[in-house]
Amino acid sequence: MAENPDPAVWAIGLDVGGTKIAAGLVAHPSGYVLSRRTIPTSPQRGGKAVLCDTLALAEGMMEEAGKRNLDLLGIGVGVPELVDPEGKITSSHSLDWQGMSVQREFFRLAPAIVESDVRAGALAEAMYGAGREYRLFVYVTVGTGISSTLVQDGRPFMGARGNALVMASSPFTGECDACGKALSPILEEFASGPALVERYNQYSSGAARMGEDVTAAAAQGDEAAVRVVSSAGEALGNSVGFLVNVMDPEAIVVGGGLGSSGGQYWDSFVASTRAHIWAENSRGLPIHPAAMGADSGLIGAAASIFERAGL
Repeated sequence: MAENPDPAVWAIGLDVGGTKIAAGLVAHPSGYVLSRRTIPTSPQRGGKAVLCDTLALAEGMMEEAGKRNLDLLGIGVGVPELVDPEGKITSSHSLDWQGMSVQREFFRLAPAIVESDVRAGALAEAMYGAGREYRLFVYVTVGTGISSTLVQDGRPFMGARGNALVMASSPFTGECDACGKALSPILEEFASGPALVERYNQYSSGAARMGEDVTAAAAQGDEAAVRVVSSAGEALGNSVGFLVNVMDPEAIVVGGGLGSSGGQYWDSFVASTRAHIWAENSRGLPIHPAAMGADSGLIGAAASIFERAGL
């Protein structure tokens, strides 16, 4: 966000990822981020150590808000895990916080909400970004992992247990027509950032470390990178097209570092999505990159506080 339009209320947004923890002071009704801080997650130290660091980061942001005399409503925390309707973390894929009273620990500092990062990002786009003009849209995030959520009337759909976001982690079982071999491909292990790196390094003498390395090599015409990036985009489009067939949204909004990177990955994904949409009058639906960029997680985490307050 470029300018601060003299907002009335603020919240702290925390985006806790497997690599880094980002924090910011976020304004409503603009989504403006006044101040940002980032620290490494280092999850191998264990859940308690990461939680202590995150709480300290939140306390630091609270001190800054106090110095600026900001009207602070609370703390929103976005995590790359399953989160149930009560704010309990029910998985431990990236962070070892399952079974810990994370929301209660933050509530000791201020009113707090723990939310899944995909729903946080979707809420940011619904309130301030590319989803604002739509009553019903699907939000997809593609980076280290791949997740999605349906957003209706500005609110991400949680499901009965908070699990309505796992679009790419389960196997798609089948059988090879040519050889009869049983197949169980997993989209996240084929089309995410780490998957691009692993697949490219198998086919090339290069040594990519991040998904961006592979997409950059594809842009330079590297044949192995072109093949990996194109096939990843096609696979993602297959699944997103299926979501469109099931949910019939007005639009799709795509976030995450890889999902909003543009280039061949984006072009392949969009073409594949449209090819896998069955209904003719759905095939031309708008497909937008997310507007919040790298701040989507922390903005969305803070937005959960504004939404809870009825703003």
